[in-house]
Amino acid sequence: MKTDLELALECAVNIYHRYAVRYPIDDYLSRKEFSQLLQDTAQPFLRDTAPPNTSTDAYIKQLFAKADANHDGRLKFTEFLTTLSLVAIDAHNKSHQDPGADHGHRHSHEHGHHR
Repeated sequence: MKTDLELALECAVNIYHRYAVRYPIDDYLSRKEFSQLLQDTAQPFLRDTAPPNTSTDAYIKQLFAKADANHDGRLKFTEFLTTLSLVAIDAHNKSHQDPGADHGHRHSHEHGHHR
């Protein structure tokens, strides 16, 4: 039986491929494919993690710009993973801003990473 994390990782790979093979048929996400992928599969999550006073569309554009490391206007899989990391980090940070929220874990804010 696969773990939740294995299923999530497998799902991320499959979703990437489902959208990357649209027009043009290649193994990259165009800006349009990327936007459609996030709007179809993560709209509520993005709405909840977008920075204050930022629309979902603007947030998607920011994510694409940050992830497109080589500035070629498309995302290869590793750049897509960067996007997932950015969204997950935003969600994690936002979860700690909600007063009184029990995020399913209790700990100090020492996460083993430093700025």
